[in-house]
Amino acid sequence: MSDTSQSTAKPQNQGFLPNLAFNIVIPVVLMSYASSEDYLGPAWSIVAALTFPLGYGLWDLKQSGKVNGFSVLGIVSVLLTGGISLLKLPAEYIAIKEAAIPALIGIAVLVTQATEKPLVKMLILNDQIINWPKLNEVLDQQNKQPLFKEKIRHCSYIVAGSFFLSSTLNYILAKVILVSEPGTTAYTEELGRMTALSYPVIVIPSMVLLIAALWYLFSQIGKITGEDIEMFINQ
Repeated sequence: MSDTSQSTAKPQNQGFLPNLAFNIVIPVVLMSYASSEDYLGPAWSIVAALTFPLGYGLWDLKQSGKVNGFSVLGIVSVLLTGGISLLKLPAEYIAIKEAAIPALIGIAVLVTQATEKPLVKMLILNDQIINWPKLNEVLDQQNKQPLFKEKIRHCSYIVAGSFFLSSTLNYILAKVILVSEPGTTAYTEELGRMTALSYPVIVIPSMVLLIAALWYLFSQIGKITGEDIEMFINQ
C-alpha cells in the first residue's frame, strides 16, 4: 500500500483507550488517591488530574490539524472545572457547568436543523462515514432530497434528546455526589468519583440514543433510495 493511501486511511479519531485513559482513568486515580495532605493535597491533585485531559485535548487538536468545536468545548469544560474547584466555589457551579455544555449542544442541534448544514450531519453522518456526493446524486436523481431532509429533522430530535438526557444526568450526578466542602480532600475525592461514574451513568445511555439515531438514518437512506446502504458508506 502506498504512503498516500495509508495517509488517506489514517483515522482522525485517536482511539477509545487513550481517550478513556487521559480523560477518565488517570484523573480519577489522581483525585481519588493523591488528594490527601500526605501526597499532592486537594488543590494540586485537581491541577495534576486536569492536566491530562487538557493536554490530551490540545494534542488531539494539533494532530487533527483543524479546530474541532467539540474538542474546544472539552478543553473549556476542563478549565472551568479546574477554575471552579480551585476557587472553592459552591458545588452548584460544577453541577450547572456539567449540565450547561451538553444542553448547549442539544440546542445547537435543534437550531441548525433549519440550516443547510445541520449539526446532526457532523455528529453522526460526517464525511468520514457517508459518501455525500454519491448519496446526493442518487437523491437528486430520484427527487428525494425533501424527504431525506425530513428524516434528518426527525433524527435531530433523537440526537438533541441524547444531549438533553446527558445534561440532566450530569446535573443530578453532580448534585448527588458533590456534598463536601470545596477545597477539602473529601471534595476532591468526590470529584474523582463523579468523573468515574460519568461514563456508565451518562455516556452509555447517551451513546445508546446516538446509535439509535444512526441506525434510524441508515435504515431511512436504504428505504428512500432503494439502494444498499453500503453503497454510500466510505470504506
